[in-house]
Amino acid sequence: MAIISDIQEEQQQKSPQAKSASASASGSASSSSSGARVAATSFSTKFDRNNTSGFLEKAFEFLAQESDFMRRPTAERDLVAVFKAVREKERKKMEEERKKRWAEEEKTKKKEAEAKAKEEAEAEPKPVVEEKKKDKEVEAPKAVAEEKSGKRVPNKGNGLDMEKYSWTQSLQEVNIIIPVPAGTKSRDIVYEAKKNRLKFGLKGQPLIIDGELFQSIKPDDCLWSIEDQTAVSILLTKHNQLEWWKALLKGDPEIDTQKVEPEPSKLSDLDSETRQTVEKMMFDQRQKQMGLPTSEEMQKQEILKKFMSEHPEMDFSKAKVQ
Repeated sequence: MAIISDIQEEQQQKSPQAKSASASASGSASSSSSGARVAATSFSTKFDRNNTSGFLEKAFEFLAQESDFMRRPTAERDLVAVFKAVREKERKKMEEERKKRWAEEEKTKKKEAEAKAKEEAEAEPKPVVEEKKKDKEVEAPKAVAEEKSGKRVPNKGNGLDMEKYSWTQSLQEVNIIIPVPAGTKSRDIVYEAKKNRLKFGLKGQPLIIDGELFQSIKPDDCLWSIEDQTAVSILLTKHNQLEWWKALLKGDPEIDTQKVEPEPSKLSDLDSETRQTVEKMMFDQRQKQMGLPTSEEMQKQEILKKFMSEHPEMDFSKAKVQ
């Protein structure tokens, strides 16, 4: 763990002073002093998946006890840097797994298409008019639904595949994947993220993304990286982490957020407190989409009803819940 190594580094910085002091002593004292170097302090505790905050608290207590790390003016910034580095590593891992799954799916589809083509070639020719008719009949309801609502069905990542890029989202973040020419370097990138606006492109070329974001972001918590020198990944942290975005930029085609499918399996990986918060956010989002009161509004209504029952002599005809 990067933080534990800071403690070891401090202890190693102290050892030259001990060597300097022992140089003026006798040979036997020098040998005993070299054998009395401070050993690295080990850290051991149990990790409970349902109480991750408890694990972090013990780690911070260990740092405070064994070093002056927590008293440094840069301690908070260093911890944030470690967190961002670990999160970026995990994001890259997830992206690599997604690409791997996509490649495997494409490979499987290709094999199935080849096998089907072989079977059709060996069999007698069949009229394709009826098959095309069936395909149109299947696609028709979907096209009609999109035409009526004016909104598109989201992709597997709850975003939308555009002509020059694709974007996905969770309640907390938006991830954008932009294909770029092979061998693209960081110096070739034009990137600017503000609270309500995003710019991205390659130097000497028209911008690929340039517009007002659908909702505001936290620019200091956003980052971008080049993936395999063939694509750029941009991670935007939402300012409002209670709602799904209907589009990346204002004026872009919008998705139907009622058809967004969050991954419920990931809720089991969260501790009980965080899971309750996420479930509450998802519930409130569904309530808003249906025009119903959120959990907070329902709680206020219950308090008002209770107060009204306790004070029947008062007139609540003009009372409103805000």
